[in-house]
Amino acid sequence: MTLPVNFDSVGVDAILADWVCALQEQGVEAVVVLGPNPMAGSDERDVLAVHPPRLLGPATALAESQDFGASWRESDAPLVAWQDISKSAFEQSGRWRRLWLAHGHQTLVRVAFSLPAGRAFECFMFSPRAFADRSEAAVLAWSAYNVWPMLRRAIAEQRVSLSPRELESLNLAFEGLTARETAQRMDCSERTVNYHLANAMAKLQTDNKLAAVQRACWIGLI
Repeated sequence: MTLPVNFDSVGVDAILADWVCALQEQGVEAVVVLGPNPMAGSDERDVLAVHPPRLLGPATALAESQDFGASWRESDAPLVAWQDISKSAFEQSGRWRRLWLAHGHQTLVRVAFSLPAGRAFECFMFSPRAFADRSEAAVLAWSAYNVWPMLRRAIAEQRVSLSPRELESLNLAFEGLTARETAQRMDCSERTVNYHLANAMAKLQTDNKLAAVQRACWIGLI
């Protein structure tokens, strides 16, 4: 069972639309955000956001590919990658490349945001033109780092809705606090803490606190 992804979220769509508009001077016309599928293996990713929405098909093909997957992240490769996907070297690789080329996109810049257990969020910015040098990719990378905190928060909130107390309980568990220590920090009873944690575990579809904390990280809540 997969946690639902709602592409009708006004917050995420507005952030992406404004971001793509701001990037038009750099030649970017599309943005895709991929993230780990919290119910599946380390190589499986979901499309968390895409703009414009008509490119959901090519974005899904990218998510289903093995390119930029866990094995790539475990290498010494940088967190920022720049590729000209129209190069002949890539002709035999990947349905997603053919789909993006068919939509007129020639170049991508990928920025990864690492997560526990070898997973990552990935922002892909696509352009219909070739970049002259790496400095253009660097500008896009800085843009992604600037917008990411707000975008990550909006994506996380649309995937799972936790109450402020449920989220606080998980954050304190992430810091390594016991239920008793968490109760002291939150100025409530240990029973109340366990109640909030139980609700969070149910919403995150886990059966223990450690799994709930890990899944919350993969979704972007923590």
